[in-house]
Amino acid sequence: MNADLWPKLLLMLENRLEQGLFTLWIRPLTARTDGSVLELQAPNDFVASWVRERLMDTIRETAQELAGKRVELRVVVRKHAPAAAPAPAAAKPAPQSRPGRDIALPLGYAPRPVADARFRFSFDDFVVGPCNELACAASKGLCNDMLSADHLFLSAGPGLGKTHLLHAIGRQLAGKSNRSRASIACLSAEEFATRLVLAIKAREAARFKAEFRDSVDVLLLEDIHFFQGKGKLQDELLMTLKALQGRGCKVVLTSSFLPRELDQVDPQLVSCFASGFLAQMDAPDFATREEIIRRKARNLQVQVPDDVTGLLAERLTTDIRQLESCLNNLVLKARLLGQRISAELAWQVLENYAPQIAAPDLDRIVSFVCKSYGIDENELRSKSRSQQTVLARNTAFYLCRKHTAMSLSAIGERLGRKHSTVLKGIINVERELNHQTPLGRQLASTIGRLSA
Repeated sequence: MNADLWPKLLLMLENRLEQGLFTLWIRPLTARTDGSVLELQAPNDFVASWVRERLMDTIRETAQELAGKRVELRVVVRKHAPAAAPAPAAAKPAPQSRPGRDIALPLGYAPRPVADARFRFSFDDFVVGPCNELACAASKGLCNDMLSADHLFLSAGPGLGKTHLLHAIGRQLAGKSNRSRASIACLSAEEFATRLVLAIKAREAARFKAEFRDSVDVLLLEDIHFFQGKGKLQDELLMTLKALQGRGCKVVLTSSFLPRELDQVDPQLVSCFASGFLAQMDAPDFATREEIIRRKARNLQVQVPDDVTGLLAERLTTDIRQLESCLNNLVLKARLLGQRISAELAWQVLENYAPQIAAPDLDRIVSFVCKSYGIDENELRSKSRSQQTVLARNTAFYLCRKHTAMSLSAIGERLGRKHSTVLKGIINVERELNHQTPLGRQLASTIGRLSA
């Protein structure tokens, strides 16, 4: 097997996976080839088990695409050389809290200077429209100390720009002052939880708490609805936020839900979430979608005809990620075929995407879900806990939240469930989609057919 496979595979996985997922689970891996086998070596059992359960299919598919043939894959725990063994506890250096240091990860994770942190987006490439104007202004205001609060809560559905603004804030604050560079932690709520678990397993919980509460100057935390129903994690987060607030640090939180919709979160933590400036982001209007395509085309250094721009903006209306993905695929296809970008070529690419012209109502969603999962409406609303029925029910919750203006309580009432059950179901679907698990890919395929 080609020895260059792993570096190339790393680059492809970095582009395909969400950044936090790649940083936390793929970056710590090393690899070696053993005949026809690609052996991935993890720093510990916890990481190895997680990669086997969640990411093996994605890694294998990408490796086979690169190699052009079937690749046998295995994940093992890396054997450390004796010289690299950790020093006794008494000889361990105390954690430093100098400015400019990123969060340290226990068990084989190396801290990276904030100067090397890869904030993928900036304010310059964020397209502002009526849907996100307030959120963008608040984000810039936080960076320029023009916002009345140091805490910002960004709420929006998937693919509407929360991560973009979060990274833009991080990038601007990281480069704001060479005289006193702030220590910035940018991670998802699940990463925060995983780091805490790893720290506890390594008996370094005190170091973890000191890092987040005493050393961090800016905390950028994504998808805080992950903490729903997780009491011990909520306690740790609450103490962290209070410590940062007491030190006058900046905190930016993002979620697909408003703080008041998180009913399985401690009231004190909900109050903390809502203590700063709250900004919602909606789906972009037609003019904003057109401008997104034009801006993206300039970045790709291609010319997209107006009729193609209008076609893509008309057909893909609710998810900016889908819009950008469609344009990327269109440009790539044109280059591979040696053709100019045209409406005919755009129609061919659009066949791979679900049109989003008319937002479906609850009745249409219920009908679609029942047909997709082979159950009737009575079973969907029943107390059945069969795996198929629960999956269908969670899909219905997710689609109602995405395509209608109904509240979580209203969705639950129509489908015979409590507000908290609806929220839990949506979070479970989002998690599978974000992690691109086999179930997540199945869900994405099912969800994509709704508007087809």
